[in-house]
Amino acid sequence: MRQIDPSKSPRFAQISTFARLPICKEEDVRAVFVGVPFDDATTFRPGARFGPSGIRQGSRLLREYNQFLDTYPFEKLNMCDQGDINAIPGFLDDTMKIIENGIYEIISKNRVPFIAGGDHSITLPVLRAMRKKYGKVNLIHLDSHYDFWDTYWGNKKYTHGTWLRRALEEGLLNEVVQAGIRASTYSKDDLEDKKKLGIKSFTINEMKEKIEEIISIINSLNGNTYISIDIDVVDPAFAPGTGTPEVGGLTSYEIINFIRKLKTKIIGFDVVEVSPPYDVSELTSMLAANIIYEGASVLSLQL
Repeated sequence: MRQIDPSKSPRFAQISTFARLPICKEEDVRAVFVGVPFDDATTFRPGARFGPSGIRQGSRLLREYNQFLDTYPFEKLNMCDQGDINAIPGFLDDTMKIIENGIYEIISKNRVPFIAGGDHSITLPVLRAMRKKYGKVNLIHLDSHYDFWDTYWGNKKYTHGTWLRRALEEGLLNEVVQAGIRASTYSKDDLEDKKKLGIKSFTINEMKEKIEEIISIINSLNGNTYISIDIDVVDPAFAPGTGTPEVGGLTSYEIINFIRKLKTKIIGFDVVEVSPPYDVSELTSMLAANIIYEGASVLSLQL
């Protein structure tokens, strides 16, 4: 699908859809942008419920041709904006079921969802939907945090810091590769947990030093792969608008370059934890929009 022509309509005009793409109406669509405006599972700063609208606003400068990957991603994917899944504030269980059903409806039509969160808890119901269609999938997880803690505050099993453990417990995943980890942890036991859980986990130091090796590991994965990117994997100098910022992360160039090198079979992609209330000059929203653009570009080369 074609974007609204900026030579005929200024970029600051018209309804704010992702990359100024049409709202989804046609059937022959290979990929969609979809928002999940939910942040009730955050443990620190809220605001990610405004992530989808912020990312749409930050996407207005995206253009049709990606010169670094030599592709017209929107045209090749016939990509459109699916709108938002209607989360219910204050009702986590209900919202997770709504997300699961909403994503399953998209993928049942053989469309690849590019999802804008929302906090990272939304990835759990998305993976549940993926399991229904594809069986177990591989997971590429870029984050500054492990996100495999068991509970928060005694008995809270579903938060943006526990979703990965729940996904493993529910048998949703095959291979898990996470990279960019750098936050302080609650205990040294966390380092043992990643071994027990069977996760290939790379700290930010390892990611910086072994970037090509990590990409090679990812590209060698067999089968369907879901990519989940917490925007806080990027240093807050480049992505300040997030709920749990951690210093010492990737630059915006590094994460864009990382995505461009991926060749694994993508069946879904999310960028989560963008919190526009803490954003500075829309830096975080613009970066998130470009990350999704690069992910769509990679997918377009796989057709």
